[in-house]
Amino acid sequence: MKKGEEDRISALPDWLLLEILSRLPSRKDAIRTGFHSRKFQKIMEKREEDRISALPDCLLLEILSRLPTTKSAIKTGILSKRWKQIWTLLPVLIFKCTVDNRTPSDFVSFVDKTLTQCRQLKLGKLVLSTYRDIQFQPQLSNWIRYAISCNVEELRLSLKSADSRVKFEFDQNFFISSCFTDMALVGCVLNPTGAICWKNLKTFYIDHTNLDEDMIENILSGSPVLETLVLDSCYGFKLIDITSKSVKNLVFTGYPKCQVTHDEVGEIIKINAPNILSLSIQEDLVLWKLLLLDVSSLIKVYLDYYTLDRYFDPTPKEAEEEMLKGFILKTRHVKELEIGSYCYKVVSRLEAKGFEFPSNVKFSDETWCDEDSVENED
Repeated sequence: MKKGEEDRISALPDWLLLEILSRLPSRKDAIRTGFHSRKFQKIMEKREEDRISALPDCLLLEILSRLPTTKSAIKTGILSKRWKQIWTLLPVLIFKCTVDNRTPSDFVSFVDKTLTQCRQLKLGKLVLSTYRDIQFQPQLSNWIRYAISCNVEELRLSLKSADSRVKFEFDQNFFISSCFTDMALVGCVLNPTGAICWKNLKTFYIDHTNLDEDMIENILSGSPVLETLVLDSCYGFKLIDITSKSVKNLVFTGYPKCQVTHDEVGEIIKINAPNILSLSIQEDLVLWKLLLLDVSSLIKVYLDYYTLDRYFDPTPKEAEEEMLKGFILKTRHVKELEIGSYCYKVVSRLEAKGFEFPSNVKFSDETWCDEDSVENED
């Protein structure tokens, strides 16, 4: 472009230049105009900066909170001067130890540094996914204490370890913190020395944890507004006794191999939950039998499981059939009983023996697996 032509463009008022840019086919075309005129370049830079700067803090924080991790949110600081410090007020903190962290110690250093820069008074959510290495237990405890000091509502901990002997134990203050409303714990040990007091907890998910019946009772009695309880591959109990009137949803996902020894007769687990409205039984159950006692308030049931005996072989067919038939007969009163594909081979055998399924039974919209095809795959 000749110098005279550039001067004529530069002489145009900003509002007219913006009108010209807005009529171009794409934003990329508008950016390219900066190569032809310094005035256009400045206008584009100012326009982009103003768009971002014009957003209120609450909207910027909402955008940043939806990013996959806090590290991603921090990186947005290069987009605008306004964004450089806004992340320090984030109400959601998500820390995940990934391949980006060369060692667990790099991850620990990053989290420590980030928390020292945070300025929020209220924390809506903290997600920690890392390795439970014994040398990092003090830092993990500090991070959880920080979250509690910010009255965190949702806490999600996933502490992985290749060494099952490494156990993360909570500070006792954790068990009497009433700020939690939603909690998910994976790879953690529950070790309260007294009564639990989670006054506002509504959803509790716990995975691969040894829970005896006293611990389950402690959780339930200390969570007076708990609505949903998810036991994923937990063990150490023979009875799940839920008499709380607040708990309406129970998910029983898996009963793991680590609970069963070759010296035991078959495991028999009982569920007594007279007030729950929804029950899901899913995944692999290394036990002989699962019995439903009082489940008189149930409205909806979902069954999608398979059973293994104490030697981790498939449970005898007769035992499989009796257990599924027992579930169906015990829940004839429910509005909806859905059966998933893991149960289909047992369903086929029951049908072949003339068992009539009640009208409330429906099957998941998945490919039907007949007995022969399933057994051949094994």
